[in-house]
Amino acid sequence: MELKRVVVTGLGAITPLGNSVGETWQNLLTGVSGAGPITHFDATNFKTQFACEVKNFNAADYIDRKEARKMDLYAQYAMAAATQAVDDSGLDLDTEDKNRVGVVFGVGIGGMHTFEEEVMNWSKTGDTLGPKFSPFFVPKMIADICAGHISIKYGFHGPNYITSSACASSSNALADAFNLIRLGKANVIVSGGAEAAIFPSGVGGFNAMHALSTRNDEPEKASRPFSASRDGFVMSEGAVSLILEEYEHAKARGAKIYAEMAGAGMSADAHHITASHPEGLGAKLVMQNALEDAGMKPEEIDYINVHGTSTPVGDISEVKAIVDVFGDHAYKLNISSTKSMTGHMLGAAGAVEAMVSVLAVQNDVVPPTINHEEDDKDPEIDYSLNFTFGQPQKRTVNAALSNTFGFGGHNACVIFKKYAG
Repeated sequence: MELKRVVVTGLGAITPLGNSVGETWQNLLTGVSGAGPITHFDATNFKTQFACEVKNFNAADYIDRKEARKMDLYAQYAMAAATQAVDDSGLDLDTEDKNRVGVVFGVGIGGMHTFEEEVMNWSKTGDTLGPKFSPFFVPKMIADICAGHISIKYGFHGPNYITSSACASSSNALADAFNLIRLGKANVIVSGGAEAAIFPSGVGGFNAMHALSTRNDEPEKASRPFSASRDGFVMSEGAVSLILEEYEHAKARGAKIYAEMAGAGMSADAHHITASHPEGLGAKLVMQNALEDAGMKPEEIDYINVHGTSTPVGDISEVKAIVDVFGDHAYKLNISSTKSMTGHMLGAAGAVEAMVSVLAVQNDVVPPTINHEEDDKDPEIDYSLNFTFGQPQKRTVNAALSNTFGFGGHNACVIFKKYAG
């Protein structure tokens, strides 16, 4: 069976750097940090009091107010990003065969805020009044509901579900969408990822694991991948959507094509519930699997958008894996961690970084890794590699690879290349 080609024909973004693709991309290129004091709740007594929050978001711009009240914030973000992406794609919804349009999103946590709010409300009244929960509690909370809402809005009857593999969730969603299309199961998939967990249980839970940076005096400098002084990731939120489409279908309707999706890989560390393998064995395998799936050699990759969360162990193991996979070519690559600006969007991380990879391929520019200082070097990291510190770099980007790794040892990798017709 000959596999079909898959292209990217639409993008949408709600991120801490902007409520559109253009604003997010411009802020990435200028090195803007999305971090600041937490406003979603009073974090005064928390070890970490800052995060990368979405700013000035108005759900009513995308969703009927009555419907928005039935959605957790993560689902509102997903709806907004998907709406942008569908609009950007130029799909003619009046003539499109909606039986062959699906929705596959990645969500790591889902409606954490809804769960927290409902349980806290019950704890205050339950003993005296009996169980009292909103009838929308369950459909607001469950992680799959964002895909359901998107399909209901547009009447898309194709494959519809979410993938959940912690921080690898939306890269897994993109991989699934890619495979569904190239196997002929759908013409178009609205894919991406969404997350909104900057609430007491989310921040408190990650604090208890010592996973978050506690650089409360300098939140905008807290995410500092590959620096010796890194002390954990910066929690983030938002959603990004990519429209993946079968090439001939896109060509027939004269679609704008951003890039071609070339391959995807998956692997497991099989090592620890939260820590990556210290030698990067799972990270190495997932990149090799993605390259094999794409039918590409390591030398054909120009840019790697790394997982690069700014954690002590994870950054080192990923660098080791890159050197193992790419050998001498590793020193000719551009590498950057855009989490230094966006923070870590958890289940949505793979989607936002896939979007960055697509835009790097389209525009021949690599966004930077910010917050690194020359005297802040980790002796276990090879700085002969080009981490694109400080400033974006113009270069030909024929192909970009994006890594995402999740708690539980879940690894996913996606590759995009220039659309060549």
